[in-house]
Amino acid sequence: MELVKNKRIVIKVGTSSLTYSTGKTNIAGMAKLVSVISDLKNMGNDVVLISSGAVGIGLSKLGIKEKPTAVPPLQAAAAIGQCELMFLYDKFFSEYDYLVAQMLLTTEDVQNPESRSHLINSFNQLLEYGAVPIVNENDPVSVDELVNGDNDYLSAIVATLINADMLILLTDKDGMYTKNPEEHSDAVLIHDVYEINDEIRAIAGGASSKGTGGFVTKVKAAELACENGIETFVMNGEKPTAIYKLLAGEKIGTRFAPKGERNA
Repeated sequence: MELVKNKRIVIKVGTSSLTYSTGKTNIAGMAKLVSVISDLKNMGNDVVLISSGAVGIGLSKLGIKEKPTAVPPLQAAAAIGQCELMFLYDKFFSEYDYLVAQMLLTTEDVQNPESRSHLINSFNQLLEYGAVPIVNENDPVSVDELVNGDNDYLSAIVATLINADMLILLTDKDGMYTKNPEEHSDAVLIHDVYEINDEIRAIAGGASSKGTGGFVTKVKAAELACENGIETFVMNGEKPTAIYKLLAGEKIGTRFAPKGERNA
């Protein structure tokens, strides 16, 4: 089957896919992801990357092994780590002759009509230039992501802003399961979700604080994206080349159907 082409795709990658348990950068993993995104662009797709990882990389550079609970140290680590993160992305993407653009957002940026309009114009212009916008929360002035611990919802906001066709959330799980697969051997991977209802929200929340591996924010993001007609996938980011299979129509991870399809 032919791969998806000429689409706007938003890809979100989390800290677990960019760093090792040691706190050091997963250079091989980042390089593979960049190669896949560059290839998608070569096919004619527009790609926006939502990337976490600044805090983890910053803490590593500072030599801090235990993640602080206070916000100011996390903000400082994010500011330091963001520089390294963008340096690495610029280095890797330049190997494929692609420019990168850093975009740091806050909730206020999106909610304010004037700044929202400027953001949309910036995204559209960067994509027209063939650049890869790399988005993260502006942690030194906004603490939503630092406190809640995820950029999933930000990725759905960006996907909505740019009228994306597809949102791909890369995680350290193969997708959403009926139970937490780390605690239940009989957990079953959910391949398709046609309606985000209370049952799905309950599965995402689970009985423990971990839920099914941090799926509360992913379901929330999928709900926003799908309500705006954006097909959403949650898949394992360990092997980003699996994105090719996903775009070829194979069942990879968990697919959340967009609103129009759910109501068809």
